[in-house]
Amino acid sequence: MSTTTNDRLRALLEPLAAQAGLDLEDVRVTQAGSRRQVQIDVDTDDGVDMDTIADFSRVVGEALDESDVMGDGAYLLEVGSPGAERPLALPRHWQRAEGRLAKIHLIDGGEVVARVLEADEDGALVEVQPVKGRGRAKERRLEYSEVARARVQVEFNRKDEELLDEGDDGAE
Repeated sequence: MSTTTNDRLRALLEPLAAQAGLDLEDVRVTQAGSRRQVQIDVDTDDGVDMDTIADFSRVVGEALDESDVMGDGAYLLEVGSPGAERPLALPRHWQRAEGRLAKIHLIDGGEVVARVLEADEDGALVEVQPVKGRGRAKERRLEYSEVARARVQVEFNRKDEELLDEGDDGAE
C-alpha cells in the first residue's frame, strides 16, 4: 500500500499504543488475496503477553472500523510482537536486547556477532564473539551511526548465566 496509508495508520495507532503503555514498533499493509492484511508489532521494555496483544487488537479493530484509513475494503488485522529475532533499529531496541546476541552489519561493510552488554542513546557496548571459537571475546563500543542494520540472534544452547554464577562447576 502507499506510504500515505502507512502514515495515516501510524498517526491513528501511535496514541492508542501509548495509551495502552506500548511502543508501536512496526505497521505493514500488504495484499493477501482479495483483501489487505494489516500487521502491527508492539512491544514494551518487559515484552508483551498474549492478553495485552488481544486487548490492543480489539482497540485497534474498533479504531480502524470507526476511521476511514482502510477505506471500505475488507482487511485482516494481525497484532503481535517483533519476535525473537527482532531488528535493532532504535536505542530502545538495543537497550531491550542487553544480554542478547546480535548479528551486526556495519556501514563500512564489516559484520560482527556480538553480545549487547549495555546500550544508551548514542551507541552500545558489545562483546564481539571470536570467529569460529578462535581467540577471546573483546569488548567494543559501537555508535549507532556505524551500524547499517542489526538483528537479535536466537541462541539454543546458551547456559543461564545465573546458574553459572551460582557455582555450578559440573561436579555431581
